[in-house]
Amino acid sequence: MMISTTSAKDLLLTVLIVAMAGGAARPMGLYAQSESSQEAPTQLDPPTPGISGSDIFKELLQHNDTRNAELKQYSAIRTYEVTNTRGKLYARQIVQLDYRAPDIKMFMTTLEEGSGLVRHMVFKRLIESETETAAGKEQHDSSITPANYSFELLGEQQVGPYYCFVIQATPKRQDKYLFEGTIWIDVRDVAIAKIAGHPAKKPSFWIEQADFIRQYQKIGQFWFPLKDETVVHVRLNGIKILTIDHGEYAVNQGTPDKQAVQRSNDTTEQSSSAPPTDVRNQKSDQERYQ
Repeated sequence: MMISTTSAKDLLLTVLIVAMAGGAARPMGLYAQSESSQEAPTQLDPPTPGISGSDIFKELLQHNDTRNAELKQYSAIRTYEVTNTRGKLYARQIVQLDYRAPDIKMFMTTLEEGSGLVRHMVFKRLIESETETAAGKEQHDSSITPANYSFELLGEQQVGPYYCFVIQATPKRQDKYLFEGTIWIDVRDVAIAKIAGHPAKKPSFWIEQADFIRQYQKIGQFWFPLKDETVVHVRLNGIKILTIDHGEYAVNQGTPDKQAVQRSNDTTEQSSSAPPTDVRNQKSDQERYQ
């Protein structure tokens, strides 16, 4: 599974919506301080010679097209939560997501608790936006492509089970639906494994700082979100933390193709892990970028 052409917009919309809910959440006492959620890449291995960030993204888009063509349907369980930095819960909603290619996403709530106002202003609006985006109703171009970003290859790094290219993404225009940050791309699958960043343009006067991290997981041949964390520092209202956990995936279940059933809790593949020497010494990996 690829990061869709509009998923960056969804991540940044999270920043906007959490901040907008600041006034409603103020009585809850979200005034604690915390460190930014953005991670700076450290201890990088040298980049593979002869390739560039733009080369990698050209191949990423090709791989995404192939993966998307083979993804017929999937279901997953999502848990949305808003907390403070001490872990105190203010609202939670658990939903089942059902996707049918090419453009249908359906959500069914199975549990909700906490502030109804936060659930309405944050969770509901995020779900509605994602549904509209999947159906093609969102026209704003926020895709992570060379048309919107410059890509610089910084090096290579192990991220959990995945050995990745580390790329700095710099937006080509100041846009609240674009971001500035770092993208980790799995070397073997040429798929996004992680993104960390902040909006390219300050969303509003009320937001002092905003950062997000999205982690991905490999299930079968596809890549899906694993966890989102958005930390927003709202002027006068302190810090809001939104987390979205993605799990219990069932992929292409009941379809006649070879990927009949893939479940995240028993078939998640971690075979893309590779030591630095293996990656840089694989001639085939280098040749495909030349």
